[in-house]
Amino acid sequence: MKTNLHPSDYRPVVFSDETADFAFLTQSTAQTTDTIKWEDGNEYPLVKLHISSASHPFFTGEEKIIDTEGRVDRFKNRAAAAVARKTELANKAKKTAANKAKKSTSEN
Repeated sequence: MKTNLHPSDYRPVVFSDETADFAFLTQSTAQTTDTIKWEDGNEYPLVKLHISSASHPFFTGEEKIIDTEGRVDRFKNRAAAAVARKTELANKAKKTAANKAKKSTSEN
């Protein structure tokens, strides 16, 4: 087995999920410059999380969309535009078919 493979600089770190107002203290090697005063009165390094078990829909049972970059809105806009284009093309095809039918009836 390889030696010195795993880190050895574990220290107490607070992980905080700001959306759920949830934090927990554990051992980690995560590097951060933020600190927080914990419940025991000591100051620990702080790692801020966007999502944790307190806010993740799988664990909470709630369906909640957490979209920090607008990806869902962009997807919905693209889908709506595709439906609009499809409808427009279908209407154009109907008009073309109707015009051809009129031409063929007027020529006879």
